[in-house]
Amino acid sequence: MSSTSTSTPAAGSPRAFTEAITIKLRTPAKLRNLELVLLVFAIGITGAAVALVQLGALGEIDTAFIGYGAGLGVIAMVMHTTLRIVAPDADPFILPIVTTLNGIGIAMIYRLDLADGVEGWASESVRQMTWTAIAMIVATVVLVVVRNHRALARYRYVAMFVGIVLLLLPMLPGIGVTINGARLWVAVGPFSFQPGEVAKIALAVFFAGYLVTARESLSIVGRTFLGLRLPRGKDLGPILIVWLAAMAVLVFQRDLGTSLLYFGLFLVMIYVATGRLSWVLLGLGLFVGGALIAAQSLSYVGWRVQGWLGAFDPTVYEAQGGSYQLVQGIFGLASGGLIGTGLGQGRPDLVPLAESDFIIASLGEELGLVGLFAILALYILFAARGFRIGFNGTDDFGRLLGVGLAFVLALQVFIVIGGVTRVIPLTGLTTPFLAAGGSSLVANWVIAALLLRLSDTIRHQPRLIIEEDA
Repeated sequence: MSSTSTSTPAAGSPRAFTEAITIKLRTPAKLRNLELVLLVFAIGITGAAVALVQLGALGEIDTAFIGYGAGLGVIAMVMHTTLRIVAPDADPFILPIVTTLNGIGIAMIYRLDLADGVEGWASESVRQMTWTAIAMIVATVVLVVVRNHRALARYRYVAMFVGIVLLLLPMLPGIGVTINGARLWVAVGPFSFQPGEVAKIALAVFFAGYLVTARESLSIVGRTFLGLRLPRGKDLGPILIVWLAAMAVLVFQRDLGTSLLYFGLFLVMIYVATGRLSWVLLGLGLFVGGALIAAQSLSYVGWRVQGWLGAFDPTVYEAQGGSYQLVQGIFGLASGGLIGTGLGQGRPDLVPLAESDFIIASLGEELGLVGLFAILALYILFAARGFRIGFNGTDDFGRLLGVGLAFVLALQVFIVIGGVTRVIPLTGLTTPFLAAGGSSLVANWVIAALLLRLSDTIRHQPRLIIEEDA
């Protein structure tokens, strides 16, 4: 009798290498096909949300507005096609997640426009769709132009200069604008934007580039005290400079959330670079101390804290700049219950700034706790993919940049939702991808594009083929 057997090629043999290359060539197609399926699903969710808003608020479907949304779907498909060409190994989940969040935000802003009786080109929802189109085009350009993330490391000091300039712009007389008590905006003619949203990307690039070169002295040298290795005095310079910049934003721009965002970004990146908990504890002590002093000496910070701790106190509730907005948002979340009132059938317009600062309360009222959990799950998945991209990087700069970009978006979500749900004081930041605002949309879509570029570069590393050979 004769028998046949199938042999497995030895690792390192020509046949094994050929099969590894074949696997490598097939993987991008599978990733992009998965992304295409998820993207079609994301566009479908957006269209269904808009249709439900129209049925709930108007009792009929307006095909004209859905047609505008279809245009955004086309741009998303163009971005997907661009990824197939310039970044075939990129993460397949980021683009569908961002598209879904952005689409849900447009649907809710449209619902608020209907409640206010505003339609057409003057409406906030049409402006949001316009900014979404611009943001997606800018993200596509970033993917085409930035072909290797390591090139950004060469411009770390340029990024530092750009970040500082963007932070200072709102303080300049003539162009700086104060809105809702915070001086975060710059107005040039009919156009206005929030430079701090772009500054967080520039600072992430600078922090990553700087910490790659300084990590040895920051992580090894120092004295041990109570089990913690404390840094040398001269190594405290960077953290003190960033702390002073964060305090300057708090004092002069009157914004607690943005200062916390910048300082939190630096602390996480320095911890990832050095692995030393002492840096985090030192940084948290500095920030908490500065915030406590600000709460005692700056009236607007004190009112934020009072509105947080005594939200239902009648004197705080009725005061100018008190807790009225926060309490209205909590009432809206409570009225939504578990499954919500249904899109188009609640009263989210009763909450001030429902389309921007409190869009989470608006969504919670009409989608309920279940809907909010689904939105939070998308954010968690986005952050998890970003951290995975960062930690899997083969170079220090890419690891730090990936973790920094994912964390800054996750921290912003926590600050916003924590303020709306009264976990922390209100800060005035916008919810990424959901809230109305062109500056925020452009900056966050650029973050998504950079994470896509990082993920593609990681998968192109030769070590992946070696692992597949083995």
